[in-house]
Amino acid sequence: MSTQSSTNIEPLHRQRIKGREILVTEDPRLHLVWIHDRIFIKPIPRYLLSHRSWEDFLLPKPPVRGTRQENAQRAAAGYLRSYCYLIQHESDFDIAKQDHLRLVPRHVELSRLNFYAPFLFGKFNFQKPHGQYSDYFARFYGPLLFAFAVASTVLSSLQVEMASVCRWTSTLILVATVLIALGVWLLWLWLFCDECLYALKRRARKRREILSHSDC
Repeated sequence: MSTQSSTNIEPLHRQRIKGREILVTEDPRLHLVWIHDRIFIKPIPRYLLSHRSWEDFLLPKPPVRGTRQENAQRAAAGYLRSYCYLIQHESDFDIAKQDHLRLVPRHVELSRLNFYAPFLFGKFNFQKPHGQYSDYFARFYGPLLFAFAVASTVLSSLQVEMASVCRWTSTLILVATVLIALGVWLLWLWLFCDECLYALKRRARKRREILSHSDC
């Protein structure tokens, strides 16, 4: 688990030391989310650096607690607060200019967000980093091969000790292997059906929008 602290913000030169490639994204959900050797950064909008914008939109009057204006003020203030943590040296500022970035706040690992997405966000993935099924299922190869290797080692050791116990163990391992293979196939089928359902919903929504515009 990462350090749960608002000051746990690593400067840009530390991202380079860790071998992470800085990728610009306009999706605010992916802002400072990292996975493996990539980190996604959304540039700070120009209006947050404009005094006129703060006077006209963000600070026109004392906000009411829990309102949309108060939430926007807190989000903008927290966004700008992280400047002093991210740009700590001249080298960080040079990296920010080189990559055409503004100063950015704390980052979160994308793989953790995808792992907790079913429990926290009610959906299968927070963001899909893979565009192909082969890339998606490739991440299961390592753990599955490790599990099969351990099971094979345990089975081989039991063959030397007790033949009767080994027979039951072999049956259990065979059943587990079939269940795992069935689970992977069902996962692929679920992903395929989910994408088809999403495409059909998008098409139906677009058709309704066209009909509504035609009625007008």
